[in-house]
Amino acid sequence: MKVPLLDLKEQNDALRPEIEAALGRVLDTNGFILGSEVAELECELAGYCGVKYAIGCASGSDAILLALMALDVGPGDEVITTPYSFFATVSAITRLGATAVFVDIDPVTYNLDVGQVEARIKANTKAIEPVHLYGQCADMAALREISRRHGIPLVEDAAQAIGAEEDGVRAGAMGAIGAFSFYPSKNLGGMGDGGFMTTNDEDLAKKLLALRVHGSDVKYYHKYVGLNSRLDGFQGAVLRVKLPHLDRWTEMRRANAERYNELFTDRGLTEQIALPVERPSAKHIYNQYVIRVAGHRDELRGFLTEKGVGTDIYYPVPLHLQECFAYLGYRAGNLPEAERAARETLALPIYPELTAEQQCFIVDSIGEFFEQNR
Repeated sequence: MKVPLLDLKEQNDALRPEIEAALGRVLDTNGFILGSEVAELECELAGYCGVKYAIGCASGSDAILLALMALDVGPGDEVITTPYSFFATVSAITRLGATAVFVDIDPVTYNLDVGQVEARIKANTKAIEPVHLYGQCADMAALREISRRHGIPLVEDAAQAIGAEEDGVRAGAMGAIGAFSFYPSKNLGGMGDGGFMTTNDEDLAKKLLALRVHGSDVKYYHKYVGLNSRLDGFQGAVLRVKLPHLDRWTEMRRANAERYNELFTDRGLTEQIALPVERPSAKHIYNQYVIRVAGHRDELRGFLTEKGVGTDIYYPVPLHLQECFAYLGYRAGNLPEAERAARETLALPIYPELTAEQQCFIVDSIGEFFEQNR
């Protein structure tokens, strides 16, 4: 049996007639850059996320960059964030001439260890950027209290977390700005790059709208030095077709995660691997289902590859140890939980269309590996 890490074919094939019709509307109107489809999508996303404003842009990476630009992050500033995330979380800080200040992760959720944040705040701390990793929100109640007490805005890196909730509030509605990605592998994925930002602040919304079009809110008149970061009409049309299905796909992912948990428990494998943990106050949307394997992760991955099971490692090198960030002065051992997660975590297939039969095969294969390596 072949089980890819992600299979988009079934999902896209089922929606193909609607997608083709939506693309036809864009061709009819020639609204290729922004346009009516993007404007409608932005209204629908604002409603979905429970915010006043949603602003489309060219990618999730740009969404983070634009969010920090809107908060005037620049040279001499520091932004507190996690070392255990995708590169764009920190590259956006660096591009603006600011300094990333890393806080280690919680070993259970892999999100920012909130208990370590306050000790890293300085007079020049301009923002705190938590990541809702794998589809589970960081401890936003504690972070919001820190934000309120120190007057430091929160930028939610919610690239993997559209629809995730903390105490019933959706990702992107709990900080000053939320940043999301429409990369095809996301729970709501486009057919190319794309992203969007959320906020409840009218002034920030106006600034983000200008920053995504070269800092201009009136054509050829530039208030800021912005970016060329516009969501195109074709992506807007595709995403409008997909958005009504998002909650159903999320529930399918959550059901798959529950089935994995039951299968691993019934198979007696919870001593060999650690399963994902959903915090009581959170709604996890499982963009990734990540297990922890102490000491045998790479061997297990090789074994699963031979069996035809797709896996991935998110992330093999924590950001504080990346070559390009060596100038920050971090060394191996500085952030031990992030480093341990990089050595031990493994993502398994979790996409909505994954079948129970495929999941049984994956769990049985993992069981076979441990039986052979007692």
